[in-house]
Amino acid sequence: MNVDRSLTGKNAFITGSTSGIGLAVAEQLAVAGCNIGLNGFATSEQVQEISYRFQSDYEVEVAYFGFDLREVDEINEGLTNFGKEFGQVNILVNNAGVQFVSRIEDFPTEKWNEIIAVNLSAVFHCSKVVIPGMIANQWGRIINIASVHGLVGSVDKSAYIAAKHGVVGLTKVIALENAKSGITCNAICPGYVETEIIRNQIRDRSASENKSTDQVVYEMLHDKHPTEQFIESSEIGALAAYLCGDQASGITGATLSIDGGWSAH
Repeated sequence: MNVDRSLTGKNAFITGSTSGIGLAVAEQLAVAGCNIGLNGFATSEQVQEISYRFQSDYEVEVAYFGFDLREVDEINEGLTNFGKEFGQVNILVNNAGVQFVSRIEDFPTEKWNEIIAVNLSAVFHCSKVVIPGMIANQWGRIINIASVHGLVGSVDKSAYIAAKHGVVGLTKVIALENAKSGITCNAICPGYVETEIIRNQIRDRSASENKSTDQVVYEMLHDKHPTEQFIESSEIGALAAYLCGDQASGITGATLSIDGGWSAH
């Protein structure tokens, strides 16, 4: 079987990449030949397992940088250390995200600040670090994992929706400012993907509404996804890898939905 290795030698950094969507994106970029910078919450054993598998299966270099995306100084230091180990970041995937569900009047201020810091501000700060090198190379890819909630609203998710709408807007600005520099920036907007965030929401809703998890899942998908299926993380990884290729050089400033038809309503 022929494997597309068109990104061989490129260096990709993916935030929140030790599980879920971020791990799926990292794997697809490793398949395409990228050296990988991992980031996220994980034990040393989990990091070793991912690193060994990527190095063994895809013959790429892998390193872990566990800096806190809420802290600007740590972002700057972490991406600088990535550059010392691998060289210039060619591909940045801003994926990390956190969630909290509550009505606005009950929403804890510290949760608002955390969600905005991780889901929105970190996208700005990480991009700010890597863009100068991309301009110097006249090539770069920035992919922001936004959400269908960057396009539509839902109750009880004020901070998350504000952040994701902000990510969609920031994506457009980055794309426009760098349109003549060989850099593209796009946002992928997934619907419900069975990640830890969604599993926690299912568990909490099941408890609060005294319903089985199966019933909660049915209602979530029936209400939002005309397909009535979760999105697979691998679908998002495949789209991200495509957007990094030269065949997608004309796609920039776009919001690309993978949402089972949610945003078509």
